[in-house]
Amino acid sequence: MSDTLIPEPTMSTSATMRRNFWLGVWRVMKRKPSRMFGVIIIAGFAFMGVFGPMFFPAQLPDNPNAITQPPSWAHWFGTDPQGRDVLALVITGSRYVLLSAAVTALITVVFGTSLGLFSGFKRGRWDTVLMRVTDMKLTIPGLPLLLVLATVWKFGSPIQMGLVLGLLGWGGVARAVRAQTLSLRERGFIEAARGLGLSTRHIISKELLPSMAPYIAMNMLIAVTGAVYAQVGLFFLGVLPYESDNWGVMLNLAVFQAGAMITTNALGYLLAPLLAILLLTLGIVLVVDAMDEIFNPRLREE
Repeated sequence: MSDTLIPEPTMSTSATMRRNFWLGVWRVMKRKPSRMFGVIIIAGFAFMGVFGPMFFPAQLPDNPNAITQPPSWAHWFGTDPQGRDVLALVITGSRYVLLSAAVTALITVVFGTSLGLFSGFKRGRWDTVLMRVTDMKLTIPGLPLLLVLATVWKFGSPIQMGLVLGLLGWGGVARAVRAQTLSLRERGFIEAARGLGLSTRHIISKELLPSMAPYIAMNMLIAVTGAVYAQVGLFFLGVLPYESDNWGVMLNLAVFQAGAMITTNALGYLLAPLLAILLLTLGIVLVVDAMDEIFNPRLREE
């Protein structure tokens, strides 16, 4: 009979902990309305990236009678040199930008965290080898390497772009996670787990990883902004295939073709992708601020 009663309080305690955690999250979010605004921004961009392109044809139609028009009620950010609505271009181009950024963040954090956790916990020979590999990775200049890769790889898919950016960006995360792991591995609960003879996999996945979850989550959000800047910059420089609705290509065409720097008609064409990037960055910054308080007991008490 005792065996049948043991799981009940365990499940109840787990459910209570989850409920208290989400109540704490809600209190932290309500404390500053700007944090809720950040969540709304990120959710809006996610919705735009997933569903936005479905509201427009695969190829936006040209309109020779509305070439490079200023903002109006019909076209909130004006039109491009082909007469297409600029807002529609931003929305249809969001899927490539956001999907590649998400893939980049996922690869960066998963690969960097796994390597940093294993290296910091095992130490010894494994730590030396893995950190030397990481140091070599950090010495490779990312932009020149991307420029070289762009000559042989066209990055036609956002998955390909995210894969390359992720494999180029994990070094810093691995170093930071290793430093955190070296600090945590000497704590009492880790020593107790080792004393009980628990496997390395169990200690890393069940003891270390949950303790570092807030740090990892924040790094993932920050990696999204870095990936957006990287790919938009590459498209702006013109080293990647031409995609008229990509935010980087829009910036390039606004400056060098539509003359946004010398005429107000093309100003909306320039500002629309810039505002999208800045708004996405703002949303991530606001959510990271909330996460810092959610996972930091001292800040919650204040």
